Amino acid sequence: MNAVLRIRPMTADDLDWVCAAESVLHAFPWTRGNFCDSLEAGHACCVLERDGEPLGYAICLKIVDEAHLLNISVMRAVQGQGLGRWFLDVLGHGLWEHGARQMFLEVRPSNVAALRLYERAGFAPIGRRRDYYPAADGRREDAIVMRRELTSGA
Repeated sequence: MNAVLRIRPMTADDLDWVCAAESVLHAFPWTRGNFCDSLEAGHACCVLERDGEPLGYAICLKIVDEAHLLNISVMRAVQGQGLGRWFLDVLGHGLWEHGARQMFLEVRPSNVAALRLYERAGFAPIGRRRDYYPAADGRREDAIVMRRELTSGA
């Protein structure tokens, strides 16, 4: 039997799972309030599932013809299986269908796996935000700003 992947809208009922996953996946996780605010603001908030089991989530902000990927996460147990790339491609296609023609994101330079994923998914660095992210010992870490053209194929 083949596993069925799907992306569905995130709801308030998902927040317990999403917040628990976020706290495991990130040293500086989003708060429940961040996720609630995104849902209430009408951002594209979605959950990646395989056979009904949640495996990841994403938050995108769309403004006119641009999309900004605010958060995308895939559970560690399934990382390295191509799910992050599939998730990005399907999100990109859906955003394109809703009028977005390019997608932006920020990523930590220290997050080598994410950088590799984004580059393979067609994102290219276009700039840097100094001291964007909190880091250990009260320090700050830059963000690499990346951009990807969206097309009808994603």
